[in-house]
Amino acid sequence: MKKILNTSWGGVADWYSELLAGNDTYQAKVILPNLLRLMRIKKGETALDLGCGTGFFSRALAHEGAKVVGVDIGEALIAAAKREGKKNIEYHVASADQIPFIPAVSTDQALIVLALQNIANAAGAIAECARVLKPGGRLNVVLNHPAFRAPQASSWGWDEKEKIQYRRVGSYLSERKTKIQMHPGDDPKDVTWSFHRPLQFYFKLFNKNGMAVSRLEEWSSHTKTPHGPRAEAENRARAEFPLFLYLEIVKVA
Repeated sequence: MKKILNTSWGGVADWYSELLAGNDTYQAKVILPNLLRLMRIKKGETALDLGCGTGFFSRALAHEGAKVVGVDIGEALIAAAKREGKKNIEYHVASADQIPFIPAVSTDQALIVLALQNIANAAGAIAECARVLKPGGRLNVVLNHPAFRAPQASSWGWDEKEKIQYRRVGSYLSERKTKIQMHPGDDPKDVTWSFHRPLQFYFKLFNKNGMAVSRLEEWSSHTKTPHGPRAEAENRARAEFPLFLYLEIVKVA
């Protein structure tokens, strides 16, 4: 029998909630404002937040006027999300590849933020998004940029001669799974799995499910190195190598 990998972040739900409560996170400073700009939520739209975690983006979409369904496999994460309030939000504990409680062709937009790379059955999750989306509906995906942010296969390097900071990428096309410690510095047994996949993996899945990529954006870090001998080089490199990849995928069939 094939072992099912535990990819839930439920074990660090309290830590994750506290992290997202801050105002200087990537979620607050980079991802959310860009998503709101691109999703253009209309009042009364239905939205699926798949891999919703503690509901950070679900609440933002509801605030914009959407009727939101938030889904996550982690019971502790959903419990934390409910504690934060759920006006116009319906939360479910479920695997991303099995959401039969959402009717087919019922959803205007779907959202997967920094979760698709942690879902073992990505094909099943994409198929479910295609099933529930209306014709012309949009799936919005945010990934750690797979070309530059491969877990345990990429890192920063420093060229002393040229005085430049560069990005080292050891592999890209090969699919692999990597064990990740959820909260560095804490219990080493609190781990999840990350799945590195090249862009062609995702594009083929979208095509197979009658969807097409209609927009692609790459987002850099908002942080800056204020001073130091390498500050200029670090800031330049930070701006050149994006942290996140955004894909807008439209259901066309």
